[in-house]
Amino acid sequence: MAFKNITIAGAGTLGSQIAYQTALCGFKVSIYNRHVDKAEHRLEALRKYYKQDVGLTDEQFQAGLDNIVTITTDLKEAVADADYVIEALPESLKFKEDFYQKLSKVAPEKTVFASNSSSFVPSQLVGYVDRPAKFLHMHFANKIWRFNVAEIIGTDQTDLAVYQEVVDFARAIKMVPIELHREQHGYVLNAILMPLLASAMQLWVNDISDPQTIDKDWMISTHSPMGPFMILDMVGLRTPYQMELNTYEATHDEIHQRIADKLKAMIDAGHVGQETGQGFYHYPNPEFEDPNFLKA
Repeated sequence: MAFKNITIAGAGTLGSQIAYQTALCGFKVSIYNRHVDKAEHRLEALRKYYKQDVGLTDEQFQAGLDNIVTITTDLKEAVADADYVIEALPESLKFKEDFYQKLSKVAPEKTVFASNSSSFVPSQLVGYVDRPAKFLHMHFANKIWRFNVAEIIGTDQTDLAVYQEVVDFARAIKMVPIELHREQHGYVLNAILMPLLASAMQLWVNDISDPQTIDKDWMISTHSPMGPFMILDMVGLRTPYQMELNTYEATHDEIHQRIADKLKAMIDAGHVGQETGQGFYHYPNPEFEDPNFLKA
């Protein structure tokens, strides 16, 4: 059975992107989110990016929005006819456990579950669901209309036919499926990226250098188009904050608590990144867009 009706649980930075990209590609999409108005705001905020980066007209963008049939705070309503649920909720095991236990009670028997978790692996969550053969992870990169990969990994209990359906779905929404042979924290992308970001944040927290100087060094030395703090602003600071907390809980290494504390102070001040107009840079005209940014 090919997927037709898709539910996205969580309309944060990435959840809203997954929902819109899926709707744009012709699927009927329902969104479950704690706040309907915030979900609507994030979806509308994507308009400028799809016009600027993809070349959509307002009419084409609206056609995608028209495929989003429901935005609701009622989980049972959101998944009433779901073939596939993609969970994009905060990176907390306790939060995800509660969600999957509730989802298992209200989702139809046919429904396949996937987590977009960026820090947990499927074996950590599969025990929370009632259908291990229909559970796996499908992880997206931020700004999925440009960085269009979907990392896909199951457990030893995942039905191979279900896995293939998810691979086919990834292609149907114009993602490049990255099939992992076995579990890896961070999958491929974050297994490489997160040590870079963590190292940059340690330099910042230890007052070795400031974020803009660290970015300049990385960009000039490697010819990379972005520095680590630019990436953090693009991702938004909430997920890195939660991941640093998770790392501290696992390792008890004080540096991760110190990083989390510094990120929390920025989040509490409303400096979450591009989404809020300020993170390590100021938007919509960030300092790194100055022609002289990489000059002495």
